[in-house]
Order: sequence, then C-alpha cells, then structure tokens
Amino acid sequence: MKYRRLGRTDFEIGEVGYGAWGIGGTQWLGGTDDESLTALRRAIDLGLNFIDTALAYGAGHSEQLVGQVVRDAGRRIYVATKVPPKNLLWPARPGIDIEEVFPYDYILRSTERSLKNLGVETIDLQQLHVWNPEWIAREEWRRALEELKRSGKARAVGISINDHQPDSALDIVETGLIDTVQVIYNIFDQSPERGLFPLAMARDVGVIARVPLDEGSLTGKIDEQTRFPTGDFREGYFKGDRKKQVREHVESLLRDLGVEAASLPEIALRFCLSHPAVSTVIPGMRSLRNAEANCAAPDRGPLPEETLAMLRGHAWDRNFYD
Repeated sequence: MKYRRLGRTDFEIGEVGYGAWGIGGTQWLGGTDDESLTALRRAIDLGLNFIDTALAYGAGHSEQLVGQVVRDAGRRIYVATKVPPKNLLWPARPGIDIEEVFPYDYILRSTERSLKNLGVETIDLQQLHVWNPEWIAREEWRRALEELKRSGKARAVGISINDHQPDSALDIVETGLIDTVQVIYNIFDQSPERGLFPLAMARDVGVIARVPLDEGSLTGKIDEQTRFPTGDFREGYFKGDRKKQVREHVESLLRDLGVEAASLPEIALRFCLSHPAVSTVIPGMRSLRNAEANCAAPDRGPLPEETLAMLRGHAWDRNFYD
C-alpha cells in the first residue's frame, strides 16, 4: 500500500480505501456480515487505513460493522461517514430549500448517531451526503460544519457530490470551508478532470474517488446473463438494455487495452490513482479475493501516459442512476 495526504488535512491515507456501502445489508445483497468483516480485516492487514461509510448505509448497520473492525484493528484507521439528507432524496433536487435537507440541528444530531454507531468520540471526516450549489450562501451548513470541528466531533469536513455532477461543487470548494470532496470518477466518467480536479489541487482539497469500477461494469463481469438478487440496487442500475451496453463498451475497452478481463479492475483503480488530484479511491470489497486484489493495485503505480491517452477515448456520457 502507498499513502497520500488527504487534501489540507494531516491524514496520510492509503491510495486504496474501503467503500462500505456494500456492507450495509439493504441495497447490495448476496453477501454476509462475516464475509465482509473478513475482507475488511484482510484489507487492513494489507495496509488499508481509510474507510468510507454513511449513516444511510443499512440505517447505521455499515457504521456499526466499521466501528467494530476499527476498534479491534490495533492501528490508526481513518473513518469517514456522511449525514443523510433529511428528506431522503438522492441526489439533491433543484429548488428544495436546505431546511428540508440539512438544517443545522439535524446535521449535529445525525453526527451524534454516527458517533454512537461507530463507537468513537471523533469522526475523522464528516460529509454531507448530497450537495446543491443553490445552498452556497446559506448559513445552516456553514455553522454546522464549523461547530463539528470546533467541538471535536469531526476532525475534517466535506461533501459527497451528486452523481455525475462534479461542477456542482466548484463554488463550495472555492469557499475554503471544506477539506474534501467525494466524487464519481472512473474510466467511463472522466468529467471531474475538467473543472473540479484542477480547482481541488489549487485549493488543497482532498479528492475521494468513488465508484471506480462503475458499480461493477469495470470488473468485466457484467453481460446480458448477469443476474442480481431480488431487491439489489444493481437490478435498477443495470435495467433494460444497459447490460448489453456495458458489455459492448467493456469489450471495446479490453480490445484497446490488449488485456484479459481479469486485469480490468486493477487498471480501473490505477486509472483513478494516475491523476494527482486523487487522494484515495474507495472500491467496495466484500470478498477476501477482491480485498487482496484491490489493495495490491497501488504497487503497480500510475498507468503509462500512452495508456491514459487511449483511455480518454472510452469516456461514456450517460447516467444509469436515473
């Protein structure tokens, strides 16, 4: 494992972190708590020291599992979590007032719930789970995030940016009031490179790259025959003819790369880590095999420039979250 500083914080975190959405138990199905805990502990053994969870993941179940592992780890593990929107709408909708989503008292109460779930006194990074640039001048979020840091309930604060909307965070990065942004970034969605990444580097704001494998597309294992458990989030994400679209795009990608599908996840992670703005990438990993493979990816270093140039041609403008 290699380490990078998380923006202006003093956190030296692993280039590969742990995305804990998948262990919440309600949206990503087919796994067990025991399997997830085994994978997470193995990742920590391999040098992983950053875990990203959220109060909304399984109504706190993910946080509880993360807290259990962190307390038993025997070494410094940085934990990030998120305040869910009060109206439970992902992503944030235009025209909805911040009082319906992130009122001051609600942010503080949600943080207290997360602290209890995690079994810690301080959260390393507290994030707002959605963001609407219409709220930039409002004092609710500003006062709440300042209070969390002043009181010691959070060491750093940030936002998780709406799906495929990286430029919606430009104004809040400019304020200097947040330490990090979390954004979708992968071979298919390269849009953060245009505006967000240069600004984040200029303002020394840490970047957490989420969905590096495009919810499974960039594992090379999704095709028309792929089936998910009933009620799994991926049923909707890959609905209709989307599996066919994914297969066709991935086959084209593999032809240009000249590699086997088994190598694709590693290349996808290294793609993210090749950009200097990225502090860490947070794939989900519920199996021991995936934990070991993902944690080994930084050892190979950035992708060659010629490979990165070729991958620019595989950007894919679409939104499967709709």
